[in-house]
Amino acid sequence: MTQTEPAPDGAATGSCPVHHFNYSDRKPAGTWFARYDELREQTPLYWNEFGPGFWTVANYEGILEVLQKPETFSSSVVTALDPNPSYKWIPEMLDGDEHRQWRRQLGPLFSPKTAEHLEGKIRQRAIEFVDEILAEGSGETEFMAEFAQRFPTTIFLELMGLPVDELPQFMVWEHDLLHTPAEVGIPSAERKKTRAMMAVIGRFTAIIAERRAEPRDDIVSKALTFEVDGNPVGDEDLLSFCLLMFMAGLDTVSITLGWALHHLATHPEDRARIIADPELIPAAVEEILRVYAIVIPARKVMADTEIQGQSMKAGDMVCIPLNAATRDAVAFDNAGAFEIDRFPNNHIAFGAGPHRCLGSHLARLELRIALEEWHKRIPDYRLAADAELVETGGQLGLTSLPLEWDPS
Repeated sequence: MTQTEPAPDGAATGSCPVHHFNYSDRKPAGTWFARYDELREQTPLYWNEFGPGFWTVANYEGILEVLQKPETFSSSVVTALDPNPSYKWIPEMLDGDEHRQWRRQLGPLFSPKTAEHLEGKIRQRAIEFVDEILAEGSGETEFMAEFAQRFPTTIFLELMGLPVDELPQFMVWEHDLLHTPAEVGIPSAERKKTRAMMAVIGRFTAIIAERRAEPRDDIVSKALTFEVDGNPVGDEDLLSFCLLMFMAGLDTVSITLGWALHHLATHPEDRARIIADPELIPAAVEEILRVYAIVIPARKVMADTEIQGQSMKAGDMVCIPLNAATRDAVAFDNAGAFEIDRFPNNHIAFGAGPHRCLGSHLARLELRIALEEWHKRIPDYRLAADAELVETGGQLGLTSLPLEWDPS
């Protein structure tokens, strides 16, 4: 539903377009990107009546303004559908000085230099997974399940100091938590997610206890030394940090890999360019991140304010789909086109401001290595003829990506 009328009393003042749709719904692949492009062209800001009701800022300028004003737009929420979450993922859902203290201590663990030192291990994992797929000899694979999800999850386990042989179990938990459809009014779906969350909490609770007794060279052990306001970080906050690493760190790289291979499978001219000149792959990664920006963050208004001429009140929720910014023709020439050698490419697929993604250097490294090693071994591939691709809303990812090639 679309109409232009005053937003509901108590939410804001002024007049703006009003829509009603569940932005977490599953749709045919590409639907949500096209939908946000269409909405941006209609208006830079609108009110969505779905759920509790919330604003959506739909252009580069407005989204950048929201991201760069953390005092007004709080990061204490994750989704616009949950204005008062009972959980707190650290440091994503922190504001102010507490957030700065966590970021300062986490920074060295995710710096470009630290990522560089991990390159050999990450490359070896990528090679192993591609070679496993080739060893099957079938000339086909379900890319999301067999590579895109397994590869970053394995890296995550190693960074957190968890045994790699726990990969199958973590994959089950990841699927139940992040890929169970969010169907309103379906108790079984919520129970499935809750069981997975409790299992993950239990596993990390045990890991924290083990690392307190016997620290190792991993992220959990290093986080045990952190302090906030001069006091050691407690187990509850450490657990919240581990959950963020699990929830945010796994799916973002997996989803972006899916869009990368989908694009290159359906655009052989771009694939030919990176195969002929692998030095183009880092630039291709940046353009993939821009064209297929997947994250749809939310913010909570902390004080009455105005953005792009629209008044907002304290307590209002704001949705900021990053793809609406990264595909904005006002910010990018020929924004709807995929240009491998685009320069400059100042996208904000990793966000902006103080909450810009801490793991961006590691994510870029994983994406680059995955594309390099895949195309060394499987340069010529295509979508399976019977592929019916579906993408999730909320975080825009493919649920599956069947690929095939000539096994000879």
